[in-house]
Amino acid sequence: MSRLFVHVEGVAEEAFVSEVLRQYLYGHGYTDVTARLIGNARIRERRGGIRSWQVVRKDIINHLKEDQSCFTTTMVDYYALPKNGDDAWPGRQEASDLPFPVKAATVENALSEDILRQLGSDFDSRRFIPYVMIHEFEALLFSDCTRFAQGIGLPDLAPAFQAIRNQFATPEEINDSPVTAPSKRVEALVPGYSKPFQGCLAILEIGLDTIKNECPHFKQWLKILETRA
Repeated sequence: MSRLFVHVEGVAEEAFVSEVLRQYLYGHGYTDVTARLIGNARIRERRGGIRSWQVVRKDIINHLKEDQSCFTTTMVDYYALPKNGDDAWPGRQEASDLPFPVKAATVENALSEDILRQLGSDFDSRRFIPYVMIHEFEALLFSDCTRFAQGIGLPDLAPAFQAIRNQFATPEEINDSPVTAPSKRVEALVPGYSKPFQGCLAILEIGLDTIKNECPHFKQWLKILETRA
């Protein structure tokens, strides 16, 4: 029996796990897939949103210790990860100056090493599978711009979405400045854009197979999850 806890930073990612990822992974041998909002486990208003690595690490370690047979992963935006001071995530500052293909891996490797240091050599490192989205959740929506627009009920926006997508080799490369991050581009075209509601509708319309074909880092994460079960 394989159980998976997915530590997410917001309700959009939580909805994605509950509405899309769970059923997909059931088909690959998992018996339970649960999204866990980062933060206070008892008070929902204090959960979600990116937190310091110290807070998130505590959540992850607690869950790994509570259920010795579970697997744990993360689903957090590279774009928003703190990189300075006490809130910094391991590897995030170093990744800033590295080429795009190794940014996420640099952070993910640093997270794995830190968890292993905390839990000791007896810990089965296969149980922790860090995933950092490049650059954030909205990048996945550009995997199929026509279906993205249809999914949020605004089909006329498909050409505008496609014009953004055409500037990059993959949706994951849509960059991470406060003006040009994927979510900022979407919000500029869709006033009042609701990430949890419209983002999940778009994902359901696009489908995981298309996202896997367009987003290599996302595909790699799913492949690892599939093999763990």
